[in-house]
Amino acid sequence: MDLKIQMLGTGSAFAKTFNNNNALLKIDGLTLLVDCGITAPKALHELGYNFNDLDAILLTHMHADHIGGLEELAFQMKFIYKRKPILYLADTLVAPLWENSLRGGLQQEENETLEDFFEVRPLSEGQAQEILPGLKLELIATRHIPNKPNYSLLFNDFFYYSGDTTFDPDLLDSLVNSRGVRVIFHDCQLHAPGVVHTCLPQLLTLPIAIQQHVFLMHYGDDQPDFIGHTGQMTFIEQHRIYDLDDLTIPEKGL
Repeated sequence: MDLKIQMLGTGSAFAKTFNNNNALLKIDGLTLLVDCGITAPKALHELGYNFNDLDAILLTHMHADHIGGLEELAFQMKFIYKRKPILYLADTLVAPLWENSLRGGLQQEENETLEDFFEVRPLSEGQAQEILPGLKLELIATRHIPNKPNYSLLFNDFFYYSGDTTFDPDLLDSLVNSRGVRVIFHDCQLHAPGVVHTCLPQLLTLPIAIQQHVFLMHYGDDQPDFIGHTGQMTFIEQHRIYDLDDLTIPEKGL
């Protein structure tokens, strides 16, 4: 199974040097866009992609750095490429995505809904399902902003993509030591305190055996100052293509 990831951006919501933390997950010639923030349309263009290259879109939660590019995507797909893209998201996000975010810009006729622009495929937390051939996904509810649904992603039982989340060492321990997760892409606010994101000082308290699996994303523009100061963890670079199998460590390193 050929599973690769390319980050369109690795930046925090306020970063300017780095694009929004969105990703392309590629498997056997198919492409899944994970989140579509404000910078996603430009990032895709700069990397030589267009929206029609996407086989599906997956959302983690509703903040502009994760959904801010959806209006342009929807309009381009409707009027230029003339097809509805597949949109995966938690069932708890379907109504608020339309009513609170997209309706104001997309709706041109009174009776139009989210389903007029996307082939909406709601997902239930904790229930793994195949979203592309060979790609299994499980949504894991995680904490970010109080009273707002937010989800991390577990792909093919071995790759955990945190999205935006506060620090949860018990979850990380369970993923690695009970569920066999081998690669973790984790939200990393570089400075304390970690109020609605996980901060680097918190991640540095993890056991080395867990840190070895962790790759850092969603960081600020001063990230270069922290290179070499992340314990056993490594920064992920935007635009670089990673083969996820190459990021795993041997069992003896656990």
